[in-house]
Amino acid sequence: MAGNSGPLSPRAKLAVTAGKAAAAVSRAAGRGSGSVIGGKVALKLDPDLLARLATHLDVVLVSATNGKTTTTRLIAEALRASGPVVSNALGANMPAGITSALAGGSDARYGVIEVDEKYLAGVARDVTPKAIALLNLSRDQLDRAAETRMLAERWREGLSGTDAVVVANADDPLVAWAASSCPTVVWVAAGQEWKDDAWSCPSCGGVLQRPGDDWYCGDCGFRRPPPTWALSGDYVVAPDGVAWPIQLQLPGRANKANAATSAAVAAVFGVAPKVALERMYAVQAVAGRYDVVPYQGRDLRLLLAKNPAGWLETFSLIDGPPAPVLLSVNARGADGTDTSWLWDVDYTRLAGHPIFVIGDRKLDLAVRLEVAGLDFRVCADVDEAVRSAPPGRIEVIANYTAFQDLRRVVGN
Repeated sequence: MAGNSGPLSPRAKLAVTAGKAAAAVSRAAGRGSGSVIGGKVALKLDPDLLARLATHLDVVLVSATNGKTTTTRLIAEALRASGPVVSNALGANMPAGITSALAGGSDARYGVIEVDEKYLAGVARDVTPKAIALLNLSRDQLDRAAETRMLAERWREGLSGTDAVVVANADDPLVAWAASSCPTVVWVAAGQEWKDDAWSCPSCGGVLQRPGDDWYCGDCGFRRPPPTWALSGDYVVAPDGVAWPIQLQLPGRANKANAATSAAVAAVFGVAPKVALERMYAVQAVAGRYDVVPYQGRDLRLLLAKNPAGWLETFSLIDGPPAPVLLSVNARGADGTDTSWLWDVDYTRLAGHPIFVIGDRKLDLAVRLEVAGLDFRVCADVDEAVRSAPPGRIEVIANYTAFQDLRRVVGN
């Protein structure tokens, strides 16, 4: 909860100053924003700094496999209706990056913080959030992250007994099981397009039954909790039954789901759905995602898809054939070095599109597309792909580091 933090101790002030200096050096050297190295330096000097920086803030934490950066941005925009917000808007979502972000928010009232799934319980202990938003859990970074049920168990154990209001997706069985240990849960029917990580009951291991939008376990009785908020087409249905229109500049069903969750979170802080949803319209792009950029006389729409669930959602929002599609996949540390997830993506959804393939692991992707029976061309780089593409806006879909590479090249 927010309170009067009082001035920072001399040690904490030194840690903040040293962290900002380290970040500035990193930026000057062209190594990115410097938020991570700055946070690491600051936490080395004061290991309790994250907790100290959060004491004057009403904090909401956002965690998920997909959608947490966008949802963090939407919640931040909604809460600005009630006061200044500090947020790790660029997605540095481990303790060092979060510490860096909060160090710049001494005048803020709210902290809206995206948190990596593995670190959620620890960060929640440090910052005593007022609300926690849990969107989904699916396989991602197979070499780094535990399998999804283990992550759900970590959430379930780490958040049990929390004082926070947990706003959770009732349609994801793993999230529902994780959140059901929490005393106060607001359930949102946000949908679940990708179901391949949630066919077995997280509680007992039995087979989940999925009639329509419902789900339940016939063995132990664990079932979908009744939601109090719901996404219904282009509307968010609030607990009082009023349907509020969602008007976003961000495309796709997944972002409507993110907006529904964001409206439920904003209500915890006293921001009415009408005000929250109207403010969300201001968000045009999130850290470059969904931006349309001109490059070599063509328009490129930049889309991020990091794992099978993300690719599935992205395929649903691109222009239909014959719009050209450029795919780029890397397998660096931040992506996860295991590319076997490519085989879980239904690339046949791209049938009819001219497809161009680049990235460090373009040959891995080419084999997958070959097996899917698609026509495609492997290119050396984005320049060759753009030159080769037929007319029309090019839909560019890339995983994490490939997306950052493309942003640097096309000047976004």
